[in-house]
Amino acid sequence: MTDITSAPPNSEVLTSLVSRILHIENITWGNPKDNYIVSYTGNLTRDSVEAYDTLAEWLRPHHVTPLFRQVEDRHAVILVSGIITPQPSKLWINILLFVLTALSVLWVGISYSFDPEAPTLVEGLIRGLDGGVAFAASLLLILVAHELGHYLAGRRHNTAVTLPYFLPFPFPPFGTLGAFIQLKEPPKNKRIMLDIGIAGPLAGLVFAIPILFIGLLLSDVERLPFSIPANTWLTLEGNSILYLLMKFVVFGRWLPEPVSFQGLSPLMYWVRYFFTGNPVPIGGYDVLLHPMALAGWAGLLVTALNLIPAGQLDGGHLLYVLFGERARKILPAILVTLFLLGMVWQGWWLWALLIFVFGRFHANPLDQITTLDSRRRAIAVLGLLIFILLFTPIPLRSLLGG
Repeated sequence: MTDITSAPPNSEVLTSLVSRILHIENITWGNPKDNYIVSYTGNLTRDSVEAYDTLAEWLRPHHVTPLFRQVEDRHAVILVSGIITPQPSKLWINILLFVLTALSVLWVGISYSFDPEAPTLVEGLIRGLDGGVAFAASLLLILVAHELGHYLAGRRHNTAVTLPYFLPFPFPPFGTLGAFIQLKEPPKNKRIMLDIGIAGPLAGLVFAIPILFIGLLLSDVERLPFSIPANTWLTLEGNSILYLLMKFVVFGRWLPEPVSFQGLSPLMYWVRYFFTGNPVPIGGYDVLLHPMALAGWAGLLVTALNLIPAGQLDGGHLLYVLFGERARKILPAILVTLFLLGMVWQGWWLWALLIFVFGRFHANPLDQITTLDSRRRAIAVLGLLIFILLFTPIPLRSLLGG
């Protein structure tokens, strides 16, 4: 909260304003060491959304911000000094990071399509330009849609948010570490928190799914080598439920298709391969991804990572608006799951560390009394179901020939 230089209003004014929206049962005044001026408990006399908006407007001239909290079966209205004044962003930073990310993603895309048989390095890069542009344009479209979904939802609810900050990373597999926006002020309530949180994944999927579908149509199914040449990497992309289904729709077969199921039923083989990536189906068949398909697959993976139900991630917001503080009890199970998956794909250990450090905190809405309406509750559950469909236990499986 922003400190104020003027003296706070007197107790009669505060109590008079609060009593218009709350049947006051108890009043607790703060002291200079407390982080609040006064706390009122009782029961709201009108709809919580209307009550908060009305009281906040009344208190703004006095440089006071209300907080709504649920205390067992009672409502608490806590008044704190100051009002939140979002500071302007530096637009040039957003533009610079986007340009660098575009170049970074293009470079990685070209490296995937590079022609090693070209007479010169430059010509090899030029021959890979078409594939690089297809990859970069597709992936950036998905990422931009995702972040603009958050941004436009924030603006729709008059919540101050930054434009997206893109993160360049000129190395495989994607050429970027993604993007993010920042809330310049806490969300007003759980409904707004949900709308902002879910808008990004849904907007990204609107583009990722068609891009992946078109990319798969442009891709071919080929036999994997029976042996990997020395000092050569064989890398297979991981599978989510949705990705598996889309490959089956396009090609009519479950890919990658092994040479044999090693005495297991097809279902048991696929369950094992889905969660471990083993054994690598050497000599079997798999789809050779077109650059557009690779970008679409990356879009699904990025969306799944954002929907992990923990902390400040989009999925963490979904879990919080559904279960409140009880959502914290799920964190240990998530960390254990990621640790176990990390035994097969070590990248999950980094995610587990990040979630352990930053995943214990949620963005607390100013109004924590207002609950989700039935439509938003269904959308939040849908978001978690989408996470299950998109989650890729083993994002990448690589073998080095020798």
